Amino acid sequence: MDASLTARPPTPWFGHPRGLVVLFLTEMWEKFSFYGMKALLIYYMIRHLQFTQADASLIYGAYTGGVYLTPIFGGYIADRWLGRRRAIQIGGSLMALGHFVLASEALFFPALLLIALGNGLFLPNLPSQVGDLYDTQDPRRGGSYNIYYVGVNLGALLAPLVCGTLGEVYGWHVGFGAAGLGMCLGLAVYQLGARHLPPDRPRMPATATATPERRDLRLVLPLLLVALAVVVFRSGYEHSGNTLAVWAEAHVDRGLGGFNVPVTWMQSLNPLFVFLFTPFVVSGWRRAAARGREPSPLAKMSTGAAGVALSYLMLAALAFTQGDSRVSMGWVLGFFVVYTLAELYILPVGLGLFARLAPPGWGATVIAAWFLASFGGNLLSGVVGRQLGALGPAGFFVLLAALTGAASLALLSLRPLLRRAEAQHNAA
Repeated sequence: MDASLTARPPTPWFGHPRGLVVLFLTEMWEKFSFYGMKALLIYYMIRHLQFTQADASLIYGAYTGGVYLTPIFGGYIADRWLGRRRAIQIGGSLMALGHFVLASEALFFPALLLIALGNGLFLPNLPSQVGDLYDTQDPRRGGSYNIYYVGVNLGALLAPLVCGTLGEVYGWHVGFGAAGLGMCLGLAVYQLGARHLPPDRPRMPATATATPERRDLRLVLPLLLVALAVVVFRSGYEHSGNTLAVWAEAHVDRGLGGFNVPVTWMQSLNPLFVFLFTPFVVSGWRRAAARGREPSPLAKMSTGAAGVALSYLMLAALAFTQGDSRVSMGWVLGFFVVYTLAELYILPVGLGLFARLAPPGWGATVIAAWFLASFGGNLLSGVVGRQLGALGPAGFFVLLAALTGAASLALLSLRPLLRRAEAQHNAA
């Protein structure tokens, strides 16, 4: 065979490198696993384990926060010792084991710990491979993170429909078991498609002091302040599977043609709309970029946080006018339309921002720092969630709007600082 033929680059899939499809499908099944268990968690604690709503919300927040704390260590371990591929394999295996261990009520907290530890190795290392599929000047690179984010939400869309239904109809542990099988499928996809993935970056020696160059340090303060704003944002944002799910069970009329829609299905609305809206959002940004008018990352993120605040104000007005009567599912649908469009402007954009500004050799660690901000926000969301009973639905949704609105203003105020830091970084 002609050597020139064997050296020809693989044909792209859907206009992107084949490795993006592998990472997309791996992430899809991992998120099917993660959100399948998460869809059941708050109801499992309240209905089966007999926790109060306040305690269940606090545990939920601590757990969802913990899965974003462990990546800061997982990213460092991968950058220094394991490498990204081995970290993903070990982390995925621990997560699958944790889902299966949930079959025992006595091992509830150890199972959550296993999932959190496995997620720490898995979460920062998979998205850090996305950017390495492209040249630094490839125009497809920026939009690739939004496409990858569709994989996140496709798994999150399927998870409540499958795992939630199995858990509600056939028993909690059947739903948790299905989540574990999803993680196993994700690992299989990753292994089978490994040849399409970028090679691991050279690892820093464990004994070396790995220090970014001085020009890279100029970006540390702006990124730290962005992360703090994201902490505030997530303390208000991260309630769709927690207090919002509790409110929906008690206050939403789920009857549809004689069929009572399982309450876990409502958690599929957010990822469904991510899946539907992402192509339009990305194409809009691409057209704006062609005209030289694409908003900066922090402008997008500020807009997104403001949109989430607006969605909560909609619920606050609804709860105030309706009182204790049940509301139509159409209102919940409208809430998730606004909530999801806003989310697309902040979460994937922030991930891409941190990945783009990571110093050489620190890719997984910097992305882990993004997830560390998610840890702080999710942990605080559990504390905030304890206020649902004291404030009532209307007052509680106003509180969530205030938190996300404050984050929007903070992100907007940081635009000049980040712009100057990037200009100095690029000029060095």
